Amino acid sequence: MTPYLILSAFIAYTVLLFIITWLTSRKSTNESFFRGNNASPWYVIAYGMIGASLSGVTFMSVPGWVKDTQFSYLMVVFGYLFGYFIISTVLLPLYYRLNLTSIYSYLEQRFGKYSYKTGSSFFILSRVIGASFRMFLVVNVLQIFVFDAWSVPFWVTVLIFISLIILYTFEGGIKTIIWTDTLQTTFMLLAVVLSIVFISQELNLSISSLFSKVMDSDYSKILVTDWHDKRFFIKQFLSGIFITIVMTGLDQEMMQKNLSCKNLKDAQKNMISFSFVLIFVNFLFLVLGAVLLFYATSININVPNASDDLFPIVALQYLSPVAGIVFLIGLISAAYPSADGALTSLTTSFTIDILGIKRKNLSEQQTKKTRYIVHLSFAILLLLVIVLFRAINDRAVIDKLFTVAGYTYGPLLGLYSFGLFTKFNVRDKWVPIIAIISPIISYILSVNSELLFNGYKFGFELLILNGLITFIGLIIIRRK
Repeated sequence: MTPYLILSAFIAYTVLLFIITWLTSRKSTNESFFRGNNASPWYVIAYGMIGASLSGVTFMSVPGWVKDTQFSYLMVVFGYLFGYFIISTVLLPLYYRLNLTSIYSYLEQRFGKYSYKTGSSFFILSRVIGASFRMFLVVNVLQIFVFDAWSVPFWVTVLIFISLIILYTFEGGIKTIIWTDTLQTTFMLLAVVLSIVFISQELNLSISSLFSKVMDSDYSKILVTDWHDKRFFIKQFLSGIFITIVMTGLDQEMMQKNLSCKNLKDAQKNMISFSFVLIFVNFLFLVLGAVLLFYATSININVPNASDDLFPIVALQYLSPVAGIVFLIGLISAAYPSADGALTSLTTSFTIDILGIKRKNLSEQQTKKTRYIVHLSFAILLLLVIVLFRAINDRAVIDKLFTVAGYTYGPLLGLYSFGLFTKFNVRDKWVPIIAIISPIISYILSVNSELLFNGYKFGFELLILNGLITFIGLIIIRRK
């Protein structure tokens, strides 16, 4: 594929996105930006959340995982289903009853100012690192296959991408994102399905024959029964439950969309229906991973050590230009929700939680001006972090940074669990110390787990341990 063809596809998709933005952001207010005027149809949110939950990392990584982990990731996905049920029956009723805009406001009402600021700060830290990492993957693909050929500096490519995100989230906020996510989800799912179809044609197999081949292969193995293994099915299942609770139920970005529904009942319908669809979508990604491996074997492609690279290499270098364009649009479709949702939720959390703008009785215009400044500031911060990732140029280091961001959800799990399931209060000023110590202890235990626990390796369940340590810390600093 030529750089001009790739760029043309990117521009065409972006123009379509801006048309939807223009239609949905007219007459927007601050309430539209933060809560979508509580008028978002639940089925639109449910469909759009598929694209929001499956980022560019998922788009390239989940198919790549199949080589080493087969279909074992499905046990995590089954855990997601139970996690979403807990969110819809425990957390959503709480958020709607308290009429929250930022979900971390609950921590102030339950424990105090320091707990509130701690929860919001941990979200901001994890979202800045996580969103930057996801955007880096996508922008890096554009850089390698398009802008390097024209000697455009990487930071300029990032600036273009971030500027586009600013332009279509600046005014409409969550009201706009609800609708643009539906477009992005559609193209992302089409990219997965069409990629499978294109490869089946290259292999001269019907879709049904290809599916049978996948299910008969070793790649379709779901259950890992060795409890020492990171992929032990019970660990995977429990991890899926808690990953969902913290990365959706305790995440401002994901909950902000649910809180824009008309009422609690609609938000619950959105969450439950979305959870079932997500199982099927993740299964499709895993099938695609197996299909990519079949194709790579059939034409003697050396599967790269960095498994994330398999999908883009096959799509952009070996399949037809049409398949390449489909992949590119699918990747962009997966990337945009990660960027727009992150920028909007970061603006919301910082404006409400850190600046406390709702307590200052500012006018609509003053609030909007503050929101604009925060929005632009976070856009610049994301740009700098993405450029930093490129400067590091070490995937292992970047993966560790992304892992560090994951550690910050453990204290949130502990704080909310303690608040919901005990009647104790805490010494509020000590909460930030507990929240910092907990991830450090979790990291030390993870690094030395094989030595300390007779060969046991921590996987995703480390999140549960992190939350438990925070919970114990809160018990220590409790007061009646």
